[in-house]
Amino acid sequence: MIDLKLLQKDFDVVSAKLMRKGVDAKLIENLKTKNEELKLAKSDFETLQAAQNSMSKEFGVYKREGKDVGALKAKVDANKIKITEALEIQRVKQEELETLAMSIPNIPDDNVPDGADENDNIEIRKVLMPKEFSFTPKEHWELAEKNGWIDFERGVKLATSRFSVSFGMGARLERALINFMLDFNRQRGFEEVSVPALVNRAALEGTGQLPKFEDDLYKMQGQELFLIPTAEVPVTNLYQDEILPEDKLPIKMTAYTSCFRKEAGAAGRDTRGMIRQHQFHKVELVTLAKPEQSDEIFSEMVTCASDILTALELPHRLVTLCTGDLGFSAANTVDIEVWLPGQATYREISSVSNTREFQARRAKIRYKDGKKNSFVHTLNGSSLAVGRTLVAIMENFQNEDGSIDIPEVLKPYLGI
Repeated sequence: MIDLKLLQKDFDVVSAKLMRKGVDAKLIENLKTKNEELKLAKSDFETLQAAQNSMSKEFGVYKREGKDVGALKAKVDANKIKITEALEIQRVKQEELETLAMSIPNIPDDNVPDGADENDNIEIRKVLMPKEFSFTPKEHWELAEKNGWIDFERGVKLATSRFSVSFGMGARLERALINFMLDFNRQRGFEEVSVPALVNRAALEGTGQLPKFEDDLYKMQGQELFLIPTAEVPVTNLYQDEILPEDKLPIKMTAYTSCFRKEAGAAGRDTRGMIRQHQFHKVELVTLAKPEQSDEIFSEMVTCASDILTALELPHRLVTLCTGDLGFSAANTVDIEVWLPGQATYREISSVSNTREFQARRAKIRYKDGKKNSFVHTLNGSSLAVGRTLVAIMENFQNEDGSIDIPEVLKPYLGI
């Protein structure tokens, strides 16, 4: 959640930054109205409280001097009722502002480039050059069918569209990739954790998926439990509503989970193949850090994800997201896009974000900063999306006859 104190202190500056992210002007105006209503409610309460304090002092003087306190007592009692009413109005206005603020995205960092959508993102650099094929490269669904690695029709039979079943080497490669990624991240200092695939509403509110993206989530009937859209949710919320010792930070974690998304907002996109599935495997990086640590750790997490692709010999590029393409909770994001020769384009395979205090404020994750408690910075990133990595291997390591080679670093995981 955005810092309401900062909002109240300098509304115009904060609203200008939110408008860079495409927040609707009416929503910002509503936020301003709620903010002004709260300030007025606080002022009314403080005025009444000041009057009460003044009358209380006067009451003491009257009693010492033996004056009749009847009329003054009636005024004090009447003012007490007004204070109670004013305090309730202030509470309601505070709640209304906080409820509205839950639907407001994070403020983008000042160095995030302005832009409307993904077309305005800025390339940082390319890593590895795409291979030149002496034949026309096939797309992954053709290769999957030819090699018997992935069966999309059986996925539909078992569930519905955008589900798939992996067989043989396809299934073994998925497992090999998961183990390789976890081992790689662990060697970079990220502790491996295993978390539930179901979380409660508070966890999803803490990381910003709720209330905005409820239509994209799978919810358990009759329970306030949801299938996770990413391991970021349970891993970040491991420390929900806790105050951490300063010397424990940074806390760097990695986790493998299955992830579940309805992709309600993606109708018609990537309906064929494994690029956009309702269930997919992903290895995630999550870090809780002190504010002064987060920029360095952000760079470290981007490098870690990129280095996995380099180890797999997969060409990719790093891209800074513009304000219009930035996620709800993110203050700054670098996407990593892998080269897919079958499509002759780069496609997102990892997204690494620094959310600053935004998620920590919602999830109440703090640390002991000297004598006071401060919010941590939370960071998260895919390292990597397993299905898309498998797609990239299939397309980049294909041969003219449709067979697929195996990256050297995965051979030990396959017993080759």
